[in-house]
Amino acid sequence: MTLRRTMRIRRATTAVAITTGLVLAVAGCGGGDSDDGKSDESRSSAPPSDGGGDERKDNGPEQPAEEQALAEAKGDGVTLVISSAKRDEGGFVTVSGQVTNSGGGLWTGGEWRGDERELQKNGGSIAGASLVDSKGRKKYLVLRDTSGRCLCTKFEGGVESGQTVDWFAQFPAPPEETKEVSFQVGAMPPTSIEISEGE
Repeated sequence: MTLRRTMRIRRATTAVAITTGLVLAVAGCGGGDSDDGKSDESRSSAPPSDGGGDERKDNGPEQPAEEQALAEAKGDGVTLVISSAKRDEGGFVTVSGQVTNSGGGLWTGGEWRGDERELQKNGGSIAGASLVDSKGRKKYLVLRDTSGRCLCTKFEGGVESGQTVDWFAQFPAPPEETKEVSFQVGAMPPTSIEISEGE
């Protein structure tokens, strides 16, 4: 009887000791992991926030550059924006931008097609636009193909009220020393634009 009791007590004591050891070991490991996890998270989260700041610094100057326009003119219920004027190797200048109908009805661009009989075939378009080199005393008209069709945007179907559409027009290139010209179309006020070299 005494031997059995002693064996039971030893087994119980051993079980309690093992259980207590395991509990302490698990508690010790768990506490260490959570501290390490926090320190790792704080270390790993710091660089991305710095990187994000750097990205904002890098992207900051680019956004205004994209939004900049060479010129803007308003009249006839529309707003004309010129976003680029690039000299190309083929001996011509491509001028492009957007036109927004700020009036109440449909705008067709009929008054922009020019007065020449040949240009009447173009319908509503920017065919009547011109570049004026005041220093060289020359006026450059929109280029045309052999059929008299302009190398420019045609506003087929018109531009709805509040709508913005892209446009382009190609002109003979002024001399290379000419960097600034005046753009004119319809009754819109002339606007001064700078010609950049194409890539």
